[in-house]
Amino acid sequence: MDWTRERVMVTGATGFIGGNLAARLLQEGATVFTVERDRKAINTLKALGVYDKVTCIPGDIADAELMLRAMNEHEITFAYHLAAQAIVTVANRHPISTFESNIRGTWSVLEAVRQTPSVRGIIVASSDKAYGVQERLPYTEDGRLLGRFPYDASKVCTDVLAQSYYTSYGVKLAITRNANTYGPGDMNWSRLIPECIRCAVTGKPFEIRSDGKMQRDYMYVGDAVDGYLLLADSLELPEVCGKAFNFGTGVPHSVFAVTKAILDAADGMQLEPIVLNQATCEIPIQYLDVQRAADVWGWTPKVSLEDGLAKTVAWYRAFLERAET
Repeated sequence: MDWTRERVMVTGATGFIGGNLAARLLQEGATVFTVERDRKAINTLKALGVYDKVTCIPGDIADAELMLRAMNEHEITFAYHLAAQAIVTVANRHPISTFESNIRGTWSVLEAVRQTPSVRGIIVASSDKAYGVQERLPYTEDGRLLGRFPYDASKVCTDVLAQSYYTSYGVKLAITRNANTYGPGDMNWSRLIPECIRCAVTGKPFEIRSDGKMQRDYMYVGDAVDGYLLLADSLELPEVCGKAFNFGTGVPHSVFAVTKAILDAADGMQLEPIVLNQATCEIPIQYLDVQRAADVWGWTPKVSLEDGLAKTVAWYRAFLERAET
């Protein structure tokens, strides 16, 4: 795809994955738009130094009229729907706001795409959490969507709504079911990796919300962005359009293992985590089979956990040093 010709709506561009995707699209020459609900002093676009290069439209993706106006008036040609309330603890405390953002927001975006003639396709971000508890691991795309906790259930709805718009209206789309993603620019300090790195770099105590034994699939954000661009290029393929694809590494790591790898990447600083063991509504082990994406349209993750964390630690160290000056 020649991105220099594209006017791309990236919902969630002020967030972590969306911000990295927007930055990459700008590098590729695209004109990038997003909808910004809450203006923050720092977000991923600002942290990556590209905020002023993106057209930010004030509003909420759950506002269907706003999304339709934004898509049409800005003559959007392609869309990525990554906006979501993605923090599990927030979803557990305030499920309604999560449902509003993740479910109503999804149908508002999809309906706007359906009614905007210039839009040629959309990629919709679901999550590995949509699979819920499965009898067999790793998760494959053929597995039933059994997510029942608030965030997980909202992503089931996101996934099914996208499938509905493809089946019912022929909206050209593909769905990604992402593993836990990390890397430069994640400004949400409640997440494991950013907060652990910040504590390691500053020498402050670090708390693990769970028992430390939960296992997840951790994907470097650069691999995710590569996948998003390649998936857009592959959307014309009949074996891609309307289908869902896992985005991950296929390798699970425990929270303890990830924190140790972070400390190793941060020059071996000794930091004994405080284990709170307070996590609720979370699945003990999740990881993905990513073979379908490799077989159908050629995407595979390239960055190992060790290399990805080394890059991420270096970025946060520089960012935190700049913030102090």
